[in-house]
Amino acid sequence: MARRRSPSRACVSSRFQKLLAIAQDEVALTLDALPARLQPSARALPVTYQAKPNALLLDDGVDEDTLGLFVGDEYAHAELGSGGMPSQILLFMENIWDMAEGEEEFFREEVRTTFLHELGHYLGLDERDLEERGLE
Repeated sequence: MARRRSPSRACVSSRFQKLLAIAQDEVALTLDALPARLQPSARALPVTYQAKPNALLLDDGVDEDTLGLFVGDEYAHAELGSGGMPSQILLFMENIWDMAEGEEEFFREEVRTTFLHELGHYLGLDERDLEERGLE
């Protein structure tokens, strides 16, 4: 006998797929709008889309409502390589959707802002630098 997915799980999966498509589109548009000199570095940095932070991240002290996270080595230190997690941006779709209160346009804005914030960390900006650029 075939097992059926519960409706709630199918709904979550379907919503995640919708949010994923929107977020990937917004990240692509954001990359296209970057200054030409930043594009090669930004395009080389992988973006991983997750529903929420996983157990390992939570155990490492990441808040469960975090919108995004940069992990790995900053651009300036990438050649040295820490041997840890590869440099990447993690975007947490469900958390961004919750922040946007279910409004697609606000979701797009939050994806863009979160992506740029985490890209800023990759490029070596600290929280103060990001705040000065309106990416807090």
